[in-house]
Amino acid sequence: MLSADEKPGVQARMRLHLPLPPGPGRAMRAEGEYARRGTLAYLAAYDVHRARVLGRCEPSTGIKPFTALIDQVMSAEPYASARRVFWVVDNGASHRNWAAAARLQDAYPNAQMVHLPVHASWLNQVPVIQRKLLTPDDFEDLESLAAQILAFEQHYNTTARPFDWKFTRADLNRLLTRLRRHDPAAPHPLAA
Repeated sequence: MLSADEKPGVQARMRLHLPLPPGPGRAMRAEGEYARRGTLAYLAAYDVHRARVLGRCEPSTGIKPFTALIDQVMSAEPYASARRVFWVVDNGASHRNWAAAARLQDAYPNAQMVHLPVHASWLNQVPVIQRKLLTPDDFEDLESLAAQILAFEQHYNTTARPFDWKFTRADLNRLLTRLRRHDPAAPHPLAA
């Protein structure tokens, strides 16, 4: 199962003054003035079961760049020979509706697109790159920005481990039963 998304408008900007390093009881200080060096888009597919990211940098988002990501992933093992590969996506313009699902299925019969419900794109983890890499965002040019993104991806792939989910279907059923028995009219024990 792959969770795929895109982060558009990633800016390469260079601060006009170097940031001041953190000190005792003080966070790093960064100047607000910067020079813009352009933008790019980062498209990635996260293999949930292997904790592996497969991504690419493109000048922008759209159907063609998203299709290039699909081709990159689906031509590699284990996806090329897998019986089924699920692509979980939000409702972004590059992969919205039945037409996107049909394009995927036509190109790769073993692939199936699954759309998240509207307003559930927070389930997708690709935008995490903003917090982990792009803050603060000082990059001399688009090439160094792309190199940093792809280096971060490579580092992530060597250090990440799949999440071992312990919450089972039986746990969910017990929780739902407990919630059904809950009487919302009863006072909460901590309420005064």
